[in-house]
Amino acid sequence: MTLRRGFFRWLLPAAFLLPLWLFVGWIIFGQSPWGFLWVLVSVPIVFVGQLILSLLVRARGTVRATRAVSWWDVAGFTSWHLLIIALGTFNADWWWPVFAATVVVGIALLWLELWQLWREARPSNFVLRTTDGVAYIPPTAQSTPDAVTPEVIVVTEKDRPFAS
Repeated sequence: MTLRRGFFRWLLPAAFLLPLWLFVGWIIFGQSPWGFLWVLVSVPIVFVGQLILSLLVRARGTVRATRAVSWWDVAGFTSWHLLIIALGTFNADWWWPVFAATVVVGIALLWLELWQLWREARPSNFVLRTTDGVAYIPPTAQSTPDAVTPEVIVVTEKDRPFAS
C-alpha cells in the first residue's frame, strides 16, 4: 500500500519533473541543436500527457478513497516514466526504439486509465470500503409502485382559550 500511495503522490510532480529531465538531459549529454528542437516538441507533449493521465487516475473513486493507485497504474506508470528517463539520455544507439516504445506505452497507458475509469463508473452492486478499511454493501433504493401513493394526513390544532 505504501508503494501505491507513493505513486499517487508522485503523479503530479512527475508532470513537471519528467519534462524538466528531458531538457536537463539534453544539456548533460551534450546533444546538438537538432536535439534541442526535439526537446522543444516533446516537453509540452510529456507535460500535457502526464497531466491528463494523472487526472484520469484521480477521477476514480477508489483512488480518491484510498489515496493509492492500482497495481496496473504502478506497472504502467513505472514503464512509461522509465522510458521517458531513458529518452533523456539521448543515446543514439537505441534512442529510436525507445522512442517508439515510449509512444506505444503512453497510448496503452491512456487506454488503461480510461478502461479503469469506465469500469469503476458503471453501476454495479459491489462491496465498498471506508477510509478505515471497513467493507460494506451500499443499500439499495427502495422502490414503491407508481400507482400507490402514500396517504398524507394533516392535523391542525385549534386555539382554545385557557380555562381559569
